[in-house]
Amino acid sequence: MERVAIVTGGSRGIGRAVAERLAADGQAVVIGYAGNEVAAKTAVAAVEAAGGRAVAVRADVAEEGAVAALFDAAEQRYGGVDVVVNAAGVMVLGPVAQLDLDDLDRMWRTNVRGAFVVAREAARRVREGGAIINFSTSVTRLSLPTYAAYAAGKGAVEVLGPILAKELRGRRVTVNSVAPGPTATDLFFDGKDQATVERIAGMSPLERLGTPDDIAKVVSLLAARDSWVNGQTVFVNGGAA
Repeated sequence: MERVAIVTGGSRGIGRAVAERLAADGQAVVIGYAGNEVAAKTAVAAVEAAGGRAVAVRADVAEEGAVAALFDAAEQRYGGVDVVVNAAGVMVLGPVAQLDLDDLDRMWRTNVRGAFVVAREAARRVREGGAIINFSTSVTRLSLPTYAAYAAGKGAVEVLGPILAKELRGRRVTVNSVAPGPTATDLFFDGKDQATVERIAGMSPLERLGTPDDIAKVVSLLAARDSWVNGQTVFVNGGAA
């Protein structure tokens, strides 16, 4: 039976790389996106050009009705849901003393509430033998200045995973988090000058930024049927932390 994956935040960056990789693995992919319809259609076209199957569905991950509709679309089009990758995220940087609380609320609405809403729906609907994969960040270990609010929210996501894994005992559904290090995406480059980018890239012994494909490879492993990895946070950062 063909496996079916939902990838939120799947229209760009790491999410798109994950969608393409899971499609290459033979899964039908439902790409959830927040608002950029052009990017979502481009991602679907890339999957289809490579011989895969995909559809894009707009959904705000923090809205339970929208998330339920996203899962409904996957079930109606492909017959069920086996893998859920919650890659949707918002990042606003700033020192604790200066961070605008509206920015904090906006980040946490997507990164914490959104992760919980998606995980809750996945816990209800993912078929036996499936996988739920959330996204954290290696900054929870690196402790970089200006990342406090973002990393704190991702820390909440890390705690969610092992608890949900235990709650799903008996269904052979794994729940893990992936914690990327600095990765070459638009989200990472936003607001950084070249010197900052080079300094951060040099933190890894491999002396480079990660790529979305580096992260997608790990997600592919965690999404495999009957994986033995469960309740874990997997740090993918080239040895920076």
